[in-house]
Amino acid sequence: MFILAILGIIIILIILVDAFETIILPRRVSRRFRLARGFYRITWLPWVKIATYFPSEKFRRIYLGIYGPLSLIVLLVLWAIGLIVGFALFNFGMNIDIIVSHGPKDFITYLYASGTTFFTLGLGDVYPAKHIGRISFVIEAGTGFSFLAIIIGYLPTLYQAFSHRETQVTMLDARAGSPPAALLLLSVYKGKDMDNSLTQLLESWEIWCAELLEIQLSYPVLSYYRSQHDRQSWLSTLSLILDISALILVGVGNVSKRQAQFTFAVARHAVVDLTQVFRLTPHFPQIERLPAKDLKHLREILKKRGIILAYGKKEDKYFEELRNLYEPYLQVLSEYFHMPLSTFFPSAESEEEWKSTPWKRFSKNIDRRRPNGKM
Repeated sequence: MFILAILGIIIILIILVDAFETIILPRRVSRRFRLARGFYRITWLPWVKIATYFPSEKFRRIYLGIYGPLSLIVLLVLWAIGLIVGFALFNFGMNIDIIVSHGPKDFITYLYASGTTFFTLGLGDVYPAKHIGRISFVIEAGTGFSFLAIIIGYLPTLYQAFSHRETQVTMLDARAGSPPAALLLLSVYKGKDMDNSLTQLLESWEIWCAELLEIQLSYPVLSYYRSQHDRQSWLSTLSLILDISALILVGVGNVSKRQAQFTFAVARHAVVDLTQVFRLTPHFPQIERLPAKDLKHLREILKKRGIILAYGKKEDKYFEELRNLYEPYLQVLSEYFHMPLSTFFPSAESEEEWKSTPWKRFSKNIDRRRPNGKM
């Protein structure tokens, strides 16, 4: 019986330490075993496997988008159940005397008493008879109350961080389309003020990448949270930032390379650290995102639009070296989270999200009469 008490203490300590590191400790934990990390590794892969059987891409996206919020709820429930079972094992193993209004004093009764104490129900049909039992019940009640209070404070912080992350993702839609394309973005900023405009954009992206790095290292669960719109994601935004920074470092018109260096460094830092957090092995893609012939075609299109992209063997080699610094990390993150990366050329789906609303569905509800009464 004493072994059960030891087991209960171990369960309680593991869950409390894991919850503390996940919710309260605002930094990456390098410990090899973490309950929360194991939970996501075990549940995410089967979840993705089931998604492959969906015939519709739309339903597959919806299904994958459910995982983030649902997994958080399940994890919190598992923590609560683990603490209840842990205290029940401790009380039962220590043979703490309890007074029961009716029924036997078996483990189920101890489990019931632990549940009512953890959630501070105070029903009074099961209560301890001696001081050691009362101390144990008070500790559990305090643990349960503190646990619920921390969760109540944790959820608003988490969703505020998610909302803050998605702001930049949504703003990118009007500039680069959805999914984002490097060619569209550069075309938007062409002109005399291209240097200042792109520099300001890179400055805001540098801040966004730094915030993304801090938020998703502290709360890795946010990596599973997908954007509200189907063709947008934090990963496609991050990949576009790296692509644009790399192009500017090679040479885009008269755009200054200084800010691009800063933005590229922070963005690459983000993809490398996120890959390490999820213990993924970087590898190069099987299909090159921008082969040599497409790079040549990109230069030709940009030139027609009044944008000169530096060319030559030296520039091509430098561009390849820059892409080798981040492509393997982007690729493994894309495969793991099932999120597409940005493109260099706009695809058939690269349309601004605000333009893609099905007009016919809502047009019949709009009063077409003008204020003067005319149609």
